[in-house]
Formats: sequence, C-alpha cells, structure tokens
Amino acid sequence: MMLPESDLREVRKLFPHLTQGNLYLNHASTGPLSVHVIEAIHQYLERHAVGEIDTYHHDVVMVEECRQRVARLINAESTERVAFLGNTTDAINVVASGLPWKSGDRILLPSVEFPANVYPYLNQRLNGAEIDFLETPDGCVTPETIASHLTPSTRLVALSAIQFLSGYRADLDSIGYLCRQRNVIFAVDGIQAVGAVNIDVQRMKIDVLSAGAQKWQLSPQGTGFLYLTEEIQARILQRSLGWLGVADPWNFHDFGQPLASGARRYEGGSQNMQGLWGMHAALATHLETGMERIEPHLLEITGLLIKRLQEIDGIALVTPSVDAARGGIVTVRCNTPFDATGVYKNLLSRRVTVAIREGLIRYSPHFYNSIDDMNCAADATAECIRQQMNS
Repeated sequence: MMLPESDLREVRKLFPHLTQGNLYLNHASTGPLSVHVIEAIHQYLERHAVGEIDTYHHDVVMVEECRQRVARLINAESTERVAFLGNTTDAINVVASGLPWKSGDRILLPSVEFPANVYPYLNQRLNGAEIDFLETPDGCVTPETIASHLTPSTRLVALSAIQFLSGYRADLDSIGYLCRQRNVIFAVDGIQAVGAVNIDVQRMKIDVLSAGAQKWQLSPQGTGFLYLTEEIQARILQRSLGWLGVADPWNFHDFGQPLASGARRYEGGSQNMQGLWGMHAALATHLETGMERIEPHLLEITGLLIKRLQEIDGIALVTPSVDAARGGIVTVRCNTPFDATGVYKNLLSRRVTVAIREGLIRYSPHFYNSIDDMNCAADATAECIRQQMNS
C-alpha cells in the first residue's frame, strides 16, 4: 500500500526542508514548497525582471494547463467547471452569495466547521436564509445524521470533506447521493482533502467544491479553485464581474457580450500568476505520483502513527482509526494531568512541527513522509509525556 522505497526516495528529494533536520507534520496548516514549485516561480520572476516582462499571453497557456490538472485531480466533467480563486473563502462566497435565497430557505451546516466554511453562509441571513447548525461534538458528520436533519426547506448542505480538527473524513459518496435524491445542493470544503485523498466530484455527486491549494496541494499561498456543476452555475447570480469573466476578454469595447460559458466567469481580473505557476508545478507532482498511490501511502503511515501514539500513556486518540473515516490528519488529546501546550512546545523544540488547535495536538504528514518519520514523531511525543510525568 505504500510507495516503493525507491519512489519515496525520489519524491523526498523534491522537498528541501527535509535536509534541514526538521520533521514537518503540519500540512493541514501550510504545505512546504517543492523544488519544482520554487523553480517555476523563480523562472516567472526572472522573466519579469530581466526577460520579456510582459508574459501574459504565455501565462494564459499555463493557466489553462493548470485548469486541466485540477480537472484531472478531482475528475471534473471538463475544465469549464473550474475557476481559479485566491482561497477557499473566495470560492465559497461565489456560490453562497450568488444563489437566489428567499425567506425561509435553510442551510444545514455542522457546528464543527472551520470558519471559512461558516461565515459566507451566515452572511446569507441578510438575504433571508436561515442556518441550521448540526451539533457534532465528536466531529463526525455521518449520512444518517445529515438525513435526520434535512427539512423540506433545506436548500444546501455544506461540510468539510475532512474536518480540520478531528480529522474525520465524511462519507461523501453517501451524503452526495442523499443530497441529489432530495434535490439539495451539496457544497464541500475540500481544503483538507484535495491532494491528500481521492476526491471524485462526479462519483460523489458534489455540486460545489472549494479548495485553497496551500495545504495538501503543496502550492503557494493565495491559490485555490472552485468547482461547480453546470446546473449550479446556471442558478448563480453574478454578484461580481471583471473583464476576464466575459466570453471574449480581448474584445475590449463590446460591453454587451455574454459571460464566459464556464466557471472562468468568476475569475474577474488579473490573476496571481506567480502563485499559479507554482500551483501548476505542484499539481504536476501529485498527478505524476498518482492519487491512487498517494492516498494509500498516507493512510498507511498515519495508521502506523495512530498505533504508536495509542501506546503512549496519557494520550487519547481523537481521529477515527478506521481508514475510510480519516485522511492525513491525526489528532490526539492529552489526558489530565498532562498539558497539551507543553507537549506541543516541547515537540517544536525537538524540531518536530505539529499544530495545537482547541487544546488538541494535530499531526498531519503527507505522501513524502516515511515510516521512520512517524516513528520519530511518536518517540518524540512519548519523551515529551515522560518529561512532564517526571517534572
């Protein structure tokens, strides 16, 4: 299930931070940049400093190639279904603010969502929509729970593919099927999933997928995408429009022309080209490695990490241990009297980078990490716990 050792060695050569003696396990926050990404951005900056400078016509070719790579990564129907936006929030807002809400329409939203997947929908209360918060203290949003909270007025279900804190991976196939049966829009925040586990928007019947690319896609900050079906696009009111959103942007004075036929209509004006060059390179690595190999490898090493952490007295697992219910995030709780903040700071001092969220310690390795990395993280955690025990 893991990447062959020879392939793993080659992949690890792409990430220079590995040569610095650091163990970075914080991809759920920000992913490191590979040498390919650095080189792509460097070449772009060089062209703008001492080269042709105006590279726009060259850049748009790259943007369309990048669009093709996103479409392949998520199995979109076509590149027409993909728009580039600066982050997850911007992508969600296109849909949340564009749908024609009317008084009494309801949005079902788990209470454990990251704020990026909450505020755009909360803001629609100004347009008459009402929010039904689904209480899930353990972070597990099951199809059965969703079904029991749908009402005849529910117009949209919004949830994360993988919950940012617990690491719980939703059963998108079942929830997507349920929403399609009930004629409810299924909007997914994919930032903690895309690039880590396989996301197939067609099979999962996802109507809207929003995902910043700076985490598991290992792309620069300020990059991300929106996927939406043609049917949902037809229902969205164009709340914001820029010169690139029309059918022929280079026909400068035809102000009566139609909008672009696809999701490109949401891109507005000039784009973050250096970021997209980096994203273009990052996605090439994912596609060359193959999500059919990345996900099993990631599940294998996180499974080992879970096993090792469960052996440590004073640590309680928060993330589900079953493969189907998790991705790349492993979160634990420090039991009383152990102090999670102290363990976190001690790990950082040992050059093991994890995250602390809501008093929980979150580990998030990626596909270039190894079994040795997981053992190192578990050993360091055990030593931090022992130090607290003896202090």
